[in-house]
Amino acid sequence: MTTSLDRRAFLRGAAVTGGTAALAAWYPAWAQPVSAGIVRPLPTVSGNDIHLKIAHQMMTIDGKQSHAIGVNGTIPAPLVRLREGQTVRLHVENTLDEDSSIHWHGLILPFQMDGVPGISFPGIKPHTTFVYEFPVVQSGTYWYHSHSGLQEQLGHYGPIVIDPAGEDPIQSDREHVIVLSDHSPLHPHIIFQKLKQQGGYFNYQKQTLSDLLKGKDQPLKDRVEWGAMRMDPTDVSDVTGSTYTYLVNGHGPRDNWTGLFTPGERVRLRIVNASAMTTFNFRIPGLNLTVVQADGLPVRPVTVDEIQVAVAETYDVIVEPNDDRAYTIVGETVDRSGMARATLAPREGMAAEVPPLRKRPLADMTDMGMGGMDHGDMPMAEMNHSNGAAAPSAQDPCPPEHAAMGHCKPASDGHPAGKMEHSMRDMSLAPGVADTPTVQSISPMPMDRTGEPGQGLEDVGHKVLVYRDLMAVERNPDVRAPDRSMQIHLTGNMERYMWAFDGVKLSEVKAPIPFLKDERVRITLVNDTMMGHPIHLHGHFFELVTGHGEYAPRKHTVQVQPGGTVTFDVTMDAVGDWAFHCHMLYHMHAGMMQVVTVRPRGGDAQ
Repeated sequence: MTTSLDRRAFLRGAAVTGGTAALAAWYPAWAQPVSAGIVRPLPTVSGNDIHLKIAHQMMTIDGKQSHAIGVNGTIPAPLVRLREGQTVRLHVENTLDEDSSIHWHGLILPFQMDGVPGISFPGIKPHTTFVYEFPVVQSGTYWYHSHSGLQEQLGHYGPIVIDPAGEDPIQSDREHVIVLSDHSPLHPHIIFQKLKQQGGYFNYQKQTLSDLLKGKDQPLKDRVEWGAMRMDPTDVSDVTGSTYTYLVNGHGPRDNWTGLFTPGERVRLRIVNASAMTTFNFRIPGLNLTVVQADGLPVRPVTVDEIQVAVAETYDVIVEPNDDRAYTIVGETVDRSGMARATLAPREGMAAEVPPLRKRPLADMTDMGMGGMDHGDMPMAEMNHSNGAAAPSAQDPCPPEHAAMGHCKPASDGHPAGKMEHSMRDMSLAPGVADTPTVQSISPMPMDRTGEPGQGLEDVGHKVLVYRDLMAVERNPDVRAPDRSMQIHLTGNMERYMWAFDGVKLSEVKAPIPFLKDERVRITLVNDTMMGHPIHLHGHFFELVTGHGEYAPRKHTVQVQPGGTVTFDVTMDAVGDWAFHCHMLYHMHAGMMQVVTVRPRGGDAQ
């Protein structure tokens, strides 16, 4: 008797306790037999004078060695623990044969200490030491990383915890720092080269003929139409589990990093997404997550089951495990190609069942930037996605509101109304965007998606955090109405792997975006691509415009969903030159970065 093994179903259904030695190789890394568990707190440095050494090293992940760049011999780099109100001096020694740097992500400090080579300082030359010195004016969970080349991908990142000057209003019995990241045995420049050669190189989850015959994913008609537009609905992540291993505190899924608790304790988890390219969907099956901080700042507690954590975001959550058992910490990737996995347990050596990867998401018309249109049940075939004129159709009337927006032609002279025309590259919809090869598409009608769960989490059957759930604990420090507004489009060309703001790559930028000190500006980010972008503004916090007025959540990084928009108000109160970029490392490297300059007003001192 011959038994057929469906490898995909086997991989998805594998559990941590299943399998034999003969079949172990078939299991994905996160579900293979594991170690007894690594109960090891992150190395910590603190005080007013801190010494950090950047160096090449080897790291071991799930029993395999790989080249890396670490700090003080560890990956992640040591936890830097500070206290609000102190002045800290960080002596950073670069032992590499190339320039390096450290950016203190989310910290408010003088721009000369921000750590971005070519913008705020010259970088740390090989075999030299640079001293960062600045007052610590905030508290919360943050992180630090290299802003030089692609060193961050090699392991040059670490967490920061800043304790409040007084009593911490967030009470807990115990805390764990959870640093999520991604690592590949491929050198990051090789990864980038492959992306330039073929944007979907690492996507091993494309639609197949076999799945089509089984009735899975898109029907044939939609596949043909998406193909004609040269768009791939499975293109959710650029770099995937085909080359990445997903880590918790530098350990792979089989290493089974374990955080301990005593049943009945309030446990604070400080979650940092320090990955280069991976959006994680974070959950702990069997436990609620009460979110108490976002990007280091307190928010009114909101209880959820899952959080989509974008690259460079941080969230603090409280969990209260009452049972004397282990729980699995799940960091599932947004494209469902892999999982960062760890354990929360009352004793060392325990493990809980690891849930299978869920079905990977497919991009839809909302992700294409058509979410603001009421298509009803209109099939894609009845819509013109080209740049040409819409063909007439007696069955497809043209409502006045769509005609006014130029999306169709109304009936006239006895001729029927035209089909809705949704050009995927209609530059007239974005007059501020440069018509360059970096612009593959313009969202015909993007929508605010801050009230939606992240891509792929629409139908998971439990509560997922959305940005509109977040409210600041304290009234915002500046509640003035904006002095002016501006719109910035996030643009890209996946086939040529180019990314930019407003169609202009960093290498083509002629001048920084200018602001005046204390100017209040409303900025709307428009995502013209089918991929989420975590956008980070250095040196400032901004208030998301999500309907909470003076208690709007304040963040330094925000995920703009595919085909979506995000609006925030920001007070440009820090004089200097600041980086502004997508925090997907290869997107930034490929050009999605700008410089903002904040200048004193006339008569103001520097």
